[in-house]
Amino acid sequence: MSHSTVPRSKAEASTPVKTPVVSEEATGPREKRGSGRLSLRLRFRRDRLLILMTLPAVVLLLVFNYLPILGNVVAFQDYDPYVSDNGIVSMLHSPFVGLENFQQIFEDSAFWNAVENTLVLFIVQLLLFFPIPILLALLINSVVRPRVRAFAQAVLYLPHFFSWVLVIAVFQQMFGGAGMLSQLLRQHGYDGLDIMTNPSTFPFLLTAQSVWKDAGWGIIVFLAALASVSPDLYEAAAMDGAGRWRRMWHVTLPALRPVIALLLVLRVGDALTVGFEQILLQRDGVGPGAGEVLDTFVWWNGVRNQNFGYAAAAGLVKGVVSIGLVLAANKVAHLMGEKGVYKK
Repeated sequence: MSHSTVPRSKAEASTPVKTPVVSEEATGPREKRGSGRLSLRLRFRRDRLLILMTLPAVVLLLVFNYLPILGNVVAFQDYDPYVSDNGIVSMLHSPFVGLENFQQIFEDSAFWNAVENTLVLFIVQLLLFFPIPILLALLINSVVRPRVRAFAQAVLYLPHFFSWVLVIAVFQQMFGGAGMLSQLLRQHGYDGLDIMTNPSTFPFLLTAQSVWKDAGWGIIVFLAALASVSPDLYEAAAMDGAGRWRRMWHVTLPALRPVIALLLVLRVGDALTVGFEQILLQRDGVGPGAGEVLDTFVWWNGVRNQNFGYAAAAGLVKGVVSIGLVLAANKVAHLMGEKGVYKK
């Protein structure tokens, strides 16, 4: 017979199978056979180019962010910068006073007034400023024409490059005692209105300035998150009968939720820093009762009054409380199922 009498399955089973040999050069070196993790030496060798690229940024971070932390020892001293021309020598020769500076801070009514103003301004900005970039990003993302979308984004982003001096000058010309709004009211027989020096509306004035200047910066972050949403999700929702609002609620907002949680944690951690330059330029117009926040309190006592140990103690208290707020907000983000600033 010309063909084999052995069944095909047995013939194939009797044929030896050759397994390809993969060289170690193709797969890369491994410390141990079967080990899924590389050693620290091999990982450093693999990522050495990336490490070299980030090394300048790490050095700058150490020099300008972490080494100055050692200067917090001034908070426990009666620091005198005129002991020596060298700041380190001045710290070594300044007498230690222990917790005396902190005791004076907690007994100072001006410090608690600054804390109250800072928290009020943070709450107002969190409620009125934080949602606006999200809403504007959703609005711009819904525009069909790319040119109109790019133009709107550019117009909203442009004020971010303005200095606070220019921003406050524009608001002064619009809402000051001799501004456009007051002149318009006087022309129609009403009294003039000076919003720039009104202590009761000062938090809302600062929030309006921040919205005009920095809302465009937040739009970029949310638009980048929206760009990662697959169009198939919108098409599937539309096929299921979901309208524009339901697609936004069930597709767009869930895609933005991780970014919103991350920025919210960072915003809560930055709650005690509410704009030093912006408030310092307008502090004298409304008075320290309404215009004093923690940053201006530290600057006024440290730079103007030369009470460096007292100001350093106030800044250290602010830093410790800010760290606690970051940890608490990040814990809330974990409970909501989000990563936050760092994973569990």
